[in-house]
Formats: sequence, structure tokens, C-alpha cells
Amino acid sequence: MPHIAIDNDQPGIRGLMAQRPDTAGPLNQLAETLLRSPMSLPTGERELIAAYASHLNSTPFCSGSHGAFAAFQLDGGHELVDAVLANPDTAPITPQLRGLLRIAAEVCRPVQPLTDATVEAAREAGADDAQIHDTVLIAAAFCMYNRYVTCLDTELPNDPGYFDEGAKRIVTQGYTSHA
Repeated sequence: MPHIAIDNDQPGIRGLMAQRPDTAGPLNQLAETLLRSPMSLPTGERELIAAYASHLNSTPFCSGSHGAFAAFQLDGGHELVDAVLANPDTAPITPQLRGLLRIAAEVCRPVQPLTDATVEAAREAGADDAQIHDTVLIAAAFCMYNRYVTCLDTELPNDPGYFDEGAKRIVTQGYTSHA
């Protein structure tokens, strides 16, 4: 049961955003910028980084939603996302994406600089400064989103198709159209 009164029936962050449109606007704009605007990585990979960070942070609403958003945009769909969440080291992804996911994993740990070895491994796999930057920023932002959803103990959706329906909306309309 959520720790605050939520006067709508939306699960997860959607309920919090409907409750507080004053904070929803900036949070949705940040998600739009990080996950959909032109950046160094394809949108599906950025959604996968968000899903993976959320998975590591034990936030099923965010890992489920962003996993569905990634699956909708990546070859391999849900099977690929499930493989990454289970173990990115054995998932059928590029070495570059694997290196970036290792960076995201370090971002989800207690705050400290990334290890030189993790950054160097990502560079050796083809990641450039922009991709490393964007991965760190996405993972860091999702640490914040995950804490927002988890710390307030929001509800999970009852409908197993909820995340896939959301994926259709987000991929076609974006995050800011739902503020």
C-alpha cells in the first residue's frame, strides 16, 4: 500500500505523476530528453539501460515498463530484454552495449567514480565519450525515478498487458504527451 494518499487508480510512477502534475512535467521532460531525443545511442538501447538500472534497483514497475518500451523497439523483443535482465554477460547483445550496461551497473551502486577498468572495457568495445556520458546520465536518472516509485511503495499494475500497452503509447507519442 502506498505511503501517501494517491487519489487515482494509476500504478507506479503514473499514479504519482497524476497526483502531482507540478513535478510530473519536469520528470517527464527529463525522460523524454534522455530516452527519445537525438543522442548517441538508439532509443531502444537507452530504454534497455533504463530497464536494466531499474532491475538492479529492484523496481519492478520501472524495469517492467522500460523493458516493454525497449522490447517494442529492439530486434529480439521481450526475449532479448529478459536475457539482458537475467545476465547481460550471456545475452545476445553487442560487446559495446554489454560494456555500457556494466557502466550502468556501477552507477547503481553506492556513489563513487566508475572504475577505470569498466570504462576502458567499454571503450575497447567501441563506446565513445558521448555514449559513456549518456549511459551514466540515464542510469543515474533512473536511480532517482526508481527511488521515487519504490520509496513511496506504489502499486504494480494488475493487468499483465499493462506495460505493452504503455509501450505503444510511449514509442509513438513520447513521455511529455502524458504529463
